[in-house]
Amino acid sequence: MQTPHFIAPVRFDDPAAALDQVRVIYERSINYLRESLQRFVSGDHLAGHVRACYPFVRVHTDTVVRADSRLSYGFVAGPGTFETTLTRPDLFSNYYLEQFRLLLKNHGRNQQVQLEVGTSSQPIPVHFSFAEHDHIEGSMSAQRRLSMRDLFDLPDLAAMDDGIANGTHETRPGEAQPLALFTGPRVDYSLQRLRHYTGTAPEHFQNFVLFTNYQFYIDEFMSLGHEIMNRAADPLAPADEDAYIAFIEPGNMITRRVGHSAQPGDDLGAVPPRLPQMPGYHLVRADGSGITMVNIGVGPANAKTITDHIAVLRPHAWLMLGHCAGLRNTQQLGDYVLAHGYVREDHVLDEDLPLWVPIPPLAEVQVAIEAAVAEVTQLTGYDLKRVMRTGTVASTDNRNWELLPQRTPERRFSQSRAIALDMESATIAANGFRFRVPYGTLLCVSDKPLHGEIKLPGMANQFYRERVDQHLRIGIRAVELLRALGVDKLHSRKLRSFAEVAFQ
Repeated sequence: MQTPHFIAPVRFDDPAAALDQVRVIYERSINYLRESLQRFVSGDHLAGHVRACYPFVRVHTDTVVRADSRLSYGFVAGPGTFETTLTRPDLFSNYYLEQFRLLLKNHGRNQQVQLEVGTSSQPIPVHFSFAEHDHIEGSMSAQRRLSMRDLFDLPDLAAMDDGIANGTHETRPGEAQPLALFTGPRVDYSLQRLRHYTGTAPEHFQNFVLFTNYQFYIDEFMSLGHEIMNRAADPLAPADEDAYIAFIEPGNMITRRVGHSAQPGDDLGAVPPRLPQMPGYHLVRADGSGITMVNIGVGPANAKTITDHIAVLRPHAWLMLGHCAGLRNTQQLGDYVLAHGYVREDHVLDEDLPLWVPIPPLAEVQVAIEAAVAEVTQLTGYDLKRVMRTGTVASTDNRNWELLPQRTPERRFSQSRAIALDMESATIAANGFRFRVPYGTLLCVSDKPLHGEIKLPGMANQFYRERVDQHLRIGIRAVELLRALGVDKLHSRKLRSFAEVAFQ
């Protein structure tokens, strides 16, 4: 077995020093894998199996911490040893530093608890060591590629399941309890998938994410992004949008704002020959608190897939902005629906999150969305209620539910008191609940199939032109309000389980 020089565990009471040690271990492991792989690709004979492992962080406490009851993360649930593997400290440096700081703050003062950082026994799959623009396989023969499995560690799905997030993980005797929802391999797997599905690098994702099921919203978001980039920020009267510094499109095409110089690597982007499955667009702020928008298309499978992977980036919130079927005769086309409950007939999460688990509304998100609707529409009181209803949204995996015999779906939706129906919202909210990411849904009624109002081509185009701009501005304003609220107040205790992990 060929491995890099082993770095023994070291204890720290300084979060920055602990993070520096994580960097040292990770960079040494990654560089060793890359150098070994380059030798292999160039035709060199490797004497044996090559292995490099992730860094880990561990904390041990003998007492139950009396954490502030208002907190939703930053402390372990009870006595014991807690551990997780870490990856990409370049990407997650601020996140790791904050988690380390909170652990030491909440446990170290009276208990003298320290962070222990060392080299784990969890191998880094060689595929996860590739740099952004590496294309290793293309330069090797099929036989040479096949022999990689004998010399390097490949992704092990057994090390990447979501048992911790799902609440089904069982710690083996003598094994440390989990410290984070995701292990290093699980994070790396999702980072690779995000590149594939969205056509952009994980580094560009922002802390607030908008999902939509229609390209019209993306077109409007692109127009807004380029408009902001072409307008210099006003230092004397800074608006919220003045903090945006770049707009990034699929293919990692980067447009810097007027007054901001290009950065190294900006010219490496290229327009993709075709759009990826769920293209991502990023309105970037220097502190990462900007807005990412993803067109997930139609259906719950895409909604689950993309949120499974974005969740490892630990966004501060994600919101669904899309079109829906209005189920009440009193609704008009163009009315808004603010979801406060969900009928989950999407089925894609049935094995991960049982149907008997309620998906509660999160007060902070609900208030921000309602306030954003009021600000953008300039309506209040009963006038606001006339264009926006709060109620249950049903999500189905059957796009043609209205064609089923016996009208059984209609009966169930009526019994649930649902006021709108789509195919994605319940999935996004349920995965937000599952992964402890604050979530919300604001939909716009685009047809009323139960009442004979269906989308016709001309009518639909006119409707989209009139409503998409307003709906998107509402979503962006909601993000601004959530950003101003602050991360510590945004993350809800409703998302904590009995024995929650310490990392947010």
